[in-house]
This record gives sequence, C-alpha cells and structure tokens, in this order.
Amino acid sequence: MTARGILSYGAYLPYRRLDRAEIRAVAGVGGGRGTRTVASYDEDSTTLGVAAARRALAAAPAGVRPGALWFATVSPAYLDKTNATAIHAALRLPDDAGAFDAGGAVRSAVGALRAGLAGPAPALVVAADIRTGRPGSADEAEGGDAGAALLAGSEADGPLVAEVLGSAGATQEFLDRWRVPGESHSRRWEERFGEGRYAALGARAWDDGLKAAGVVASQVDRVVIAAAHGRAATTLARTLGVGDRVAPGLDATVGFTGAAHPALLLADTLDRAAPGEVVALVVLADGADVVVLRTTEALATARRAVSVADQVAAGAPLPYGKALAWRGYLPVEPPRRPEPARPSASAAARSASWKFGLVGADERPLADVQGTIVTYTVDRLAYSPSPPVVFAIVDFDGGGRLPVELTDVDAADVAIGGRVEMTFRRLFTADGIHNYFWKARPVREGSA
Repeated sequence: MTARGILSYGAYLPYRRLDRAEIRAVAGVGGGRGTRTVASYDEDSTTLGVAAARRALAAAPAGVRPGALWFATVSPAYLDKTNATAIHAALRLPDDAGAFDAGGAVRSAVGALRAGLAGPAPALVVAADIRTGRPGSADEAEGGDAGAALLAGSEADGPLVAEVLGSAGATQEFLDRWRVPGESHSRRWEERFGEGRYAALGARAWDDGLKAAGVVASQVDRVVIAAAHGRAATTLARTLGVGDRVAPGLDATVGFTGAAHPALLLADTLDRAAPGEVVALVVLADGADVVVLRTTEALATARRAVSVADQVAAGAPLPYGKALAWRGYLPVEPPRRPEPARPSASAAARSASWKFGLVGADERPLADVQGTIVTYTVDRLAYSPSPPVVFAIVDFDGGGRLPVELTDVDAADVAIGGRVEMTFRRLFTADGIHNYFWKARPVREGSA
C-alpha cells in the first residue's frame, strides 16, 4: 500500500504577548507566570488559519496543491457560513478543491486530520483558535491564540516528512468543558472527574494506536500530548510510563491554543525531531485520539526557516488593558468618526482575486512578495479599534506600488526604507460582515 502522512506543515503565532502577571494586578484574581499569545484586534481564527496555511504550502513539495481544505476552530468568525472558503480564496486554491469547516469542538481538529490522512487526494488541514475567558479566569491566563496547518497526502504526491504508521481513538460522552452558543467563555467541570475519564480513554487509545502502528511503547521516541486538561495529560503520561519522552509543551510561553494545539505541538516537535524517529500524537478532548508517525529523511529539507521556537522568541508585549479592549471585555471610547459601512457582497465577488488573493491588475500575485516603505503617515483621526492607524506607500520587489495599512507595529518604530511583508487581516466588521483584506507588517527575525 502507498504510504500516507504529512507532506509539509506550518504554524503561526501572533506577534503580541500578554504577561500573565499583569492580570492579577488589574482583575484582582487570576494571572500566573509566563506569557500567552494574543491575536491582534484585526486577527480572527480565519486570518490565523490563512497565516499558518501559507507557511505549510510554502514548504510543500513542488507542484503539490491540496484537493481539499478542512478548517477546524472553536471560535469561528461566522456561523451559518463556511469559514474555510475565505481561507481557500486567500490561498488561491482551484475551484474544484473543496473547502469545509469542522468546528464547534477542540476534537474536530484531530478528526479533520484523520479524515485528511484517509482521503484520496492531498488535503490541507488547518486549525486556528482565539482562546478567551472572563477577566481573571483560568481560561484567560492559560489560553493562547495560534494557527497551525498540516498538508496530508501520500508518497505518490511527494516526499513525506512524517509517515503515518497507525491511528486509533476512544470516544465516551461526559461533561468536561462546554460553552453554549452566544457565550464568550467556556465552563469547566471539577478537574478530578475529567482526569479519571481522560486517563482511561487515553490509555485505551494508546494501546490501540500502537497496535495499529505495529510498534511497542519502547519504540516511541517522542510523545506529544495536546490537552486542555493539564492534570489529565500529566496523569496519562505517568500511567503510560512515557514522562521522560513527552515533548516540551508551550504552556509557559504560548498557552493552550484550542483546536490549533495538536497541530501546533506537532509542528514544534517536527522542528526538533531527527529523521527516523517515531512520534505519537495524543489528543485528549471529548475522548482520546492517537496518531503514530515516523519522521523521514525529507524532514530536514522541508522545515521552514522560521520555527515555532523562533516565533515564540519574536513576540512583543501587550498591555492587559489593550488585550481586554481587543476582546470586548473593556468597552472604550470609540473613534469619533463614522463607522464604516458594511462591505458589498457583489463588489467583493467581482474583485475576489484582488481582495482575497492580492492578485494585481497584471495578474501578478503579490501576497508572497516583500516590499519597502517609501513613505508613511500616522493618522490619529481615522476610524480604528486600535488607533493610531499607520498608512504606508510600499514598493514591491520586482515592481508594483500599493498604499496599505501597517499592522503588528508601533508607530514610533516605522521608518522609511523599512522592509514589510503582506498578511491577511480583518479590516473591520459592519452589520455582521467581516471585511477581509491584506495589510503589511514589518519583516522581523522569527516572522518570515
């Protein structure tokens, strides 16, 4: 049989970081040590997914394009509308490549991965989440925002960076974490209850997964455990006797990133692994799933220049008050300018290749082209949820000029001659319609 597995992978961490110690000083409770990633006011799960997917496709074997796109998130930008189609458009995938949402629960992400691995054509499995919680809550401090993407396929499509040896899962209905539609925060049951259930289900899925893979526990070099339930992950590792092989987590620097977490931890592990290692991905979410892989010689050449660890180190601080305002927990005085009108569906459809794919009038795609700031202005009067707005004139490498808004930047750090790259963002939301387009952000070490 033709081997199947991972052809390429990509991960994206937002630029801003919240120091958890700031939470208690303001909220009076919560907080803790370390930092968590915070998506910008102009980012949502769709834009995080686009950023991660662009990196995965940039590392894909030459000529390989996905035949399907699966998008998993617990924090969708839309309900009653497919979010994956905006990612599909931003990536300029062909019309015959399907785009489907697998949302609503953290487990949807590993379900989408297992479906993508089983499909006949290469499948791009994208997961992203924005994790929030009430001020001072454990979810607020322990959560994190991120996107991750895995291109699944077979060795007939190109060199695999990790071959799937086998997989298994165990499902059982029990109440651990939940959120009803319309609520902005999740609720959790008492930890000891979930700990016992997850430990039992995880052990069962582990045994079945290793059996399907044809390996024994001693042959597993790295164990990746993705779980919102920290105690359950610790208990399972101890039960399985693999504590010394559990891959380092991102709890202290990034936080738990929901649906994105399994692929994010796997990407970080692939960044560190050597060819020929057996890696077991264990996901504890409304049950347990195990996917066993073996890395290949193609891993070294397929790695992105910017690793997950590089991105962790490249973040910049964000004040807690601004984080609360971006998430809607701290209403602030809005800009004293008329709010933008809702985007036109017909106009967006007529210019879809430009709006979503950043393809110029000469049919030249510019989304992956860097540029140089020719001049700029700082506008403190224009409408923005996070003023001031910095506009720049950017000359693209190889030709082309564009007036564009800058993001992930402090106004004092902008300079003529600065190098920028394009990033897919949400300009604003009006009448429930998200207006997506491209902005420019500085090229930094750990961001390309």
